[in-house]
Amino acid sequence: MNYAARFLIGDVPRQRTGAVFLVVAALGIFVSGCNKSQATAAMSVPEVEVATVEQRDVPVYSEWVATLDGYVNAQIRPQVSGYIIRQNYTEGSLVRKSQVLFEIDPRPFTAALDRAKGDLAQTQAQLGKSTLDVERDTPLAEARAIAKSQLDNEVQAKLGAQAAVESAKAAVEQAELNLEWTKVTSLVDGIAGIAQVQIGNLVGANSVLTSVSQVDPIKAFFPISEHEYVLAQKSNANSSSHTIRFFGNPVGLILTDGSLYTHKGKILLADRQVDPNTGTIRIVAVFPNPDGTLKPLEALELKGGEEVTITIVASSPSSRADWLERTAGGG
Repeated sequence: MNYAARFLIGDVPRQRTGAVFLVVAALGIFVSGCNKSQATAAMSVPEVEVATVEQRDVPVYSEWVATLDGYVNAQIRPQVSGYIIRQNYTEGSLVRKSQVLFEIDPRPFTAALDRAKGDLAQTQAQLGKSTLDVERDTPLAEARAIAKSQLDNEVQAKLGAQAAVESAKAAVEQAELNLEWTKVTSLVDGIAGIAQVQIGNLVGANSVLTSVSQVDPIKAFFPISEHEYVLAQKSNANSSSHTIRFFGNPVGLILTDGSLYTHKGKILLADRQVDPNTGTIRIVAVFPNPDGTLKPLEALELKGGEEVTITIVASSPSSRADWLERTAGGG
């Protein structure tokens, strides 16, 4: 037993040592290869974004603070002096052109008209007498029955009477106008403001009774800098800057709740001069206002711009594998 054991111990190492070494080496290589495979498998494929470069028309906007005002703001003043006896409109309501807003006591003007008509009748009577005198004395003067100077005086008296009639007619017309003007009317269609006088007040030509603003359409006033104005005037499409040529382009209004006003407006005009205090130019836009949503002196944001063609990058997330596949396919 001991011999056999020594044989196995002494003989086998000489023959199996190399085999054991080869087996251990092979296992080491196998394990190393497995570790590399596992490390490679553990690495995730990174995601990249693939973008397509293209040209597209995109809007470029600018915003300004605009103040609204009536297209026409008419101050209602009386053309005659007198006492207000009636107010015929509701403050803040829509009134029409030629609608009576106030009435002034007409009695003094009625009396003045009657007096003017009486004066006209008197002058017409005087003209009739002068005409008869000339017609009667003309043949007498030709027959030398009366002095020619007498006929000359009668002719001149007739001419004076004719002038007096014309003057009296003008006085009647003026009296009729004054009586008509006791009814103070609106000059335009629009929204009537609060009355500045009360019934019983004495008013004259310098008194402002109320104001009427035409609000459809309505104007929007906003200032822009000199630099913006120069850019707005440019028409060179190859300019490197994104020129906002809002003249001729529609503009919008942003309401106080942040929503965009339904109707688009347009630029009406630019002021003739630069404000020396602010270095800005006042621009006037006009907007339709059929339902009266917009009110004079309301401050809103005005938005204007145009479509410009620029090069943009339209991107969408894509995996690296998809990108490699499209690249390999020539896409």
